[in-house]
Amino acid sequence: MTTAFDPIDLGGKRLTSRVVMAPMTRSRAFGPGAEPTELMATYYAQRAGAGLIITEGIQPSPVGQGYPDTPGLHTQGQVSAWRRVTDAVHGEGGVIFAQLMHSGRIGHPSLLPDGLVPVGPSAVAATGQVYTHEGPKDFTVPQELSEAEIRQTIEDYATAARNAIEAGFDGVEIHGANGYLIHQFLAPTTNLRKDAWGGSVEGRIRFAVEVVTAVAEAIGDHRVGLRIAPGVPFNDIAEESPGETYMALLSRLTRLDLAYLHQVEGPDRDLTASLRKAWPGTFILNPFTFPDITGPEALELVENGTADMVAFGALFLANPDLPRRLAAGGPFNTPDPSTFYGGDHRGYTDYPALTS
Repeated sequence: MTTAFDPIDLGGKRLTSRVVMAPMTRSRAFGPGAEPTELMATYYAQRAGAGLIITEGIQPSPVGQGYPDTPGLHTQGQVSAWRRVTDAVHGEGGVIFAQLMHSGRIGHPSLLPDGLVPVGPSAVAATGQVYTHEGPKDFTVPQELSEAEIRQTIEDYATAARNAIEAGFDGVEIHGANGYLIHQFLAPTTNLRKDAWGGSVEGRIRFAVEVVTAVAEAIGDHRVGLRIAPGVPFNDIAEESPGETYMALLSRLTRLDLAYLHQVEGPDRDLTASLRKAWPGTFILNPFTFPDITGPEALELVENGTADMVAFGALFLANPDLPRRLAAGGPFNTPDPSTFYGGDHRGYTDYPALTS
């Protein structure tokens, strides 16, 4: 029987386990120009015992930023700063992928430089608010992307992927989940376009397919993963019957030999099973456990074949040596939500590891 502690080959990389550190926004890129800091290098190096680390969302362009103090991969300074992070992780024997995340309509003009405004497939505002340094602000109506701007955005992803490899990352994960730009193109309530980038299922999946293809061509498909969240309503996304859309998406992407597919699961385990069956490569699952965090019981998802690898979020945040603790059956540190976003080392690099 395969367990979560067995090694696995991922795009030519031999991983020591199937325990994944999920991407988690921490809003601590306080360096100049949205650059990662030495503290961030310490944070990731502490968690290098993961089979795979997937970083927090990294904006591929200035307009892709949706939250305060999130890092980028679109300047040389950012590339150099990320190299300190990847060197630290590799020094501890870890494997790390950069998650490329364009937030699209999720954000606010006050978070963006040079008069930029949030963009999206259509001029449809999200319901809700985003935190800024000036306090919570309502989401604004995004600027609808033109054909030329869509093409430029696809190139931004490819350029950021090249930057990631230059920065020493082992690969990249394209964030197509949680209501951000790619998810906005996939969903019928946020993509109201009548041109070739919307309308039909084929039109709505086109942006995702072209982004993944461009990134794969830029750095090699074996270095590329994709994260999806079919039917997950985060950030005011509505997908009542997502099966057709995502099966069509996977059908197009199986032409590539991607490193993995990473699903953020909603309550429909049958849909998960269908996607798992349709995907020929490595399948990572961030299982649906709402309102609880993903706990050690998720290890059985590898044992019963539901997934090849399982991603842990908040539990990894609070337990830098999580794979060791999972193997031992605990004990586990308790995450402190008050320190999840922003702040200093507290609730970031000061969670203790096991001493024996």
